[in-house]
Amino acid sequence: MDGMITRSRVPLRISFGGGGTDVSPYCDEYGGAVMNATIDRYATVSLFPFDDKAIEIESIDYDTALKYDVDQFLAYDGHLDLIKGVVNYVRKSYGIGQGFRLRIHNDAPPGSGLGSSSAVCVALIGAFKHWLNLPLTPYEVAELAYRIEREELKIHGGKQDQYAAAFGGFNFIEFNGANTIVNPLRLRGDVVYELHHRLILAYVGGSHDSSRILSSQIKDMTSGRRETLESLHEAKELAVAMKAALVTGNLDDFGLLLDRAWESKKRFTEGITNPRIDALYERAKSAGALGGKVSGAGGGGFMFFFAEADKRYAVAEALQEEGAQIANYSFTEIGLHTWGVRHP
Repeated sequence: MDGMITRSRVPLRISFGGGGTDVSPYCDEYGGAVMNATIDRYATVSLFPFDDKAIEIESIDYDTALKYDVDQFLAYDGHLDLIKGVVNYVRKSYGIGQGFRLRIHNDAPPGSGLGSSSAVCVALIGAFKHWLNLPLTPYEVAELAYRIEREELKIHGGKQDQYAAAFGGFNFIEFNGANTIVNPLRLRGDVVYELHHRLILAYVGGSHDSSRILSSQIKDMTSGRRETLESLHEAKELAVAMKAALVTGNLDDFGLLLDRAWESKKRFTEGITNPRIDALYERAKSAGALGGKVSGAGGGGFMFFFAEADKRYAVAEALQEEGAQIANYSFTEIGLHTWGVRHP
């Protein structure tokens, strides 16, 4: 092993509005738009080059280690396939003949609703980008992660998670067919601080199967289900309105828009909500939440709630009484970041 370790880190994200409109075929036919922000929970990859001809993959979260010959195609068998997809692409595209070890850790599990799977994909590409000195822009990294997940591995999903991870910060992202535009928002400091104070992130238990939920959404849309299409149109409009509310500092409007966005999202397809999620939501609103939603495709994982100006602690207490776990977090402006460190 040579003496330099490559590390790569990307943030996870909260999806405020427009999620679902970044999924084909909707975004291809009508154009999509999402409003999201990254937080200080991360997917981290460490890459250790070897002198021999082995590839080792170690997932800290799954307590799994795999080993292959450097010339061996990594077959997709349900074990760490996302990591294998990136490795297969990079070796095929850039002709790596040297062995290496990958060590992967995520601050949130798959199914959390924070975009953790796509964040791992972006972090992996970032590690290879740094190690091989590849001239990839954040746009190219995000698009490559999307292609590996959706085209190579056939995982149903959208585009926002890859771009949020690669760019970081508060972003309004537009999707028009093959063209994606990331619009970073320049928010006043007091707006960000007040948003952080009043926005409560909570783990509500369980997890969602985003691929299954989005597959159902795609089926409903392509079959002509009117409610699905109308709800997606409304979600896109609400994402635009959320952007305006944040930029102008109208946070009460933002909270009420979250409530409307959740009502719209529940109409996308089946499986987005369930009795427990509905009960938590109603309890939070009774305690003083203006709005909130599941962060992700739905079904479980993390939710967030925006409280009235003086009701933050009452909402948090009500959620805890219902068994939700309040999560500490901060917003972060930095997306993909890579660096090298000398191995002792």
